[in-house]
Amino acid sequence: MHENTGTSLISLVGKERSLVFALAVAVLAFSSEHWLLASGRVATLVAATALVATIVLVSTRVAHHAEVLAAKVGDPYGTMILTLSAVLVEVIILAIMMQAEASPTLVRDTIYSAVMLDINGILGLAALLGGIRHGEQPYNDDSGKTYGVMILTAMSISMIVPEFVPRASWHVYSVFTIAAMVALYALFLRMQVGRHSYFFSYAYPRAERLDSLDTSEEPQEPAGLSITIIIAGVILIGALAEVMSALVNVGLKDTGAPPALMALVVAAISAAPEILTAMRAALSNRMQAVVNIAMGASLSTVILTVPVMEAIALYTGQPFVMAMSPVQTVMVLVTLIAAAINLNDGETNAIEGMTHFILFSTFIMLTAIGL
Repeated sequence: MHENTGTSLISLVGKERSLVFALAVAVLAFSSEHWLLASGRVATLVAATALVATIVLVSTRVAHHAEVLAAKVGDPYGTMILTLSAVLVEVIILAIMMQAEASPTLVRDTIYSAVMLDINGILGLAALLGGIRHGEQPYNDDSGKTYGVMILTAMSISMIVPEFVPRASWHVYSVFTIAAMVALYALFLRMQVGRHSYFFSYAYPRAERLDSLDTSEEPQEPAGLSITIIIAGVILIGALAEVMSALVNVGLKDTGAPPALMALVVAAISAAPEILTAMRAALSNRMQAVVNIAMGASLSTVILTVPVMEAIALYTGQPFVMAMSPVQTVMVLVTLIAAAINLNDGETNAIEGMTHFILFSTFIMLTAIGL
């Protein structure tokens, strides 16, 4: 009995060697943090880069176990688990960085970057590559329309309208925003798992498992183990992010780096696993999964991150700016208009993918020049 338990533990450690490695990195980072901070800019930035890579490694394992759960429960619950796990990672990193980062626009820039990355980056590249391989790729157009209008509503309320709210009324409007986001998500969740769940699924010719996800390596992996590893991974990400935040703040100080660089890094960390999942789905001609992941991640980022971070800001009294800049507002509106047009007919193609990918390239260029 003990021998079987020991064998199982060794097997588990072997499968989760990425998390074991990340734990060792976290211990090393905490023990050498003060030394690294005093070692100069180059050493600090190299260490911060290594920690970012480690966080991505952990988030990939978290996403893998979210995929295992997703494959067990099926659509639309599956993609909901995937997007919620990514948002959870993002919220934890943001909450930690808010304690050390003085920028009042960090949360705003991160949400904006996540929307650009999800809709223009992930959806654009997936539709482009999938279109080149398969031509027109079908999906349920109800999902695109539903996601689009909810993202537009949520971003307008939380990131466009605040530009016109007097500073003296910020606390009152912030409370309203939290309530509005919670109400929107509650209704959306009821739709997604209730009578309108068919909005977010598509009947493919052959019944396959969710998103053609490959979980064959661990066919007997219990759901309880996946949940435990997800929780452990999220805690580990929080620990790594705490040290990473301190190193980045010191390393980038007075370097002239774009103000939104860290926001882009946080968005990329949370989206990294989704990128791989979406590309696999697109190349397998399963565009519904791509739409659910890209648009669902964007909606979840706005509708869940905003109330959590606004609540933290209200509690701590930290300076907090959610109103987007004029350039950001234009990019968001153009993105959502393009998505409304492209996701209106139930089929994507390479041209539609290219339009979004060019918008993503524009976003990267604007970020690089500090806009």
